[in-house]
Amino acid sequence: MSGEGRDQGNRALLADVARLSGVSEITVSRVVRNKGPIAPATRERVLRAVAETGYVPNRLAGALASSGSALVGVVLPSVSNIVFADVLRGIHAALAPSGHQPVVGVTDYDRDEEERVVRSLLAWQPAAMILAGFEHTAATRAMLIAGRIRVAEIMDIDTAPIDVAVGLSHRRAGRDIARHLIARGYRRFAYVGHDWDRDRRARLRYDGLVETLAEGGLSLVGERRIAGPSSTLAGREMLAALMASGARPDVVVFSNDDMAVGGYFHCLAAGLAPRDDIALFGFNGLDIAAALPLRLSTVRTNRMLIGERAAAALVGQGDRPDAPEIIDTGYVLEAGETA
Repeated sequence: MSGEGRDQGNRALLADVARLSGVSEITVSRVVRNKGPIAPATRERVLRAVAETGYVPNRLAGALASSGSALVGVVLPSVSNIVFADVLRGIHAALAPSGHQPVVGVTDYDRDEEERVVRSLLAWQPAAMILAGFEHTAATRAMLIAGRIRVAEIMDIDTAPIDVAVGLSHRRAGRDIARHLIARGYRRFAYVGHDWDRDRRARLRYDGLVETLAEGGLSLVGERRIAGPSSTLAGREMLAALMASGARPDVVVFSNDDMAVGGYFHCLAAGLAPRDDIALFGFNGLDIAAALPLRLSTVRTNRMLIGERAAAALVGQGDRPDAPEIIDTGYVLEAGETA
């Protein structure tokens, strides 16, 4: 069962896993294909070796691989979130002229699920991989590094990538939000957000915000975060809880526009005038934010451009370079009318 020869990318082989786990290649093959009876201890040993080596089975072994793959693996945390739907549109637009097709896996912000999705996609020998963020399991990183195909990690450029990073600096965005609001005369800041374990980028913006406030001798007068994903309802509930706690901010920075729109609805229900009684600031620049009676003050990200630049940086661009590349797609701070 050693039909998978070592290729120019120096990918881990079935034999490497067998050697590390101390079993035959046939046993390794049965474990990775989940075929036949295998003792639990043996299965666990083999799976540990698979994770350590970054081995991925080649589903196309024996096929005419010399023609190259027309598939590009795309791993996103969500496709119901308009942010990632826009990114996917950009990826598709950039790939279409070359005849490549994106194959999409969704993780629901779960790193273990991302590992399973990446393993499955790599088994089909894609031409490249595009993933959101840098937060991978050790096994996922090992697979991506060992595979030697081109890899783009998107949405964020605050960490060194495996190959290419495409997106924006979220820490810098948080700092720019603070500077903008301080310049407008705000001094009593509060924060409303969602789960940082699921969204590291929101945490980076928060860190940038708080760091810049501290440089100006300011700090948050209150904050509330929901232990779950962002939503309009969560934003409304968290702002209500913040105000009920006795905090009296003159401006509230939200983790994103979904949360900020919910905050806007709380203001309407509570008889608070957005901007006059309490200022609101979001992030992402969604269409719904511009459709409010007062346009939401926010940061507009270049989501479709992120997808386009990521795909263009990978497909047909040769082997993975020795030094990683960072592509900053920037953002636009939109003053809006709520802050």
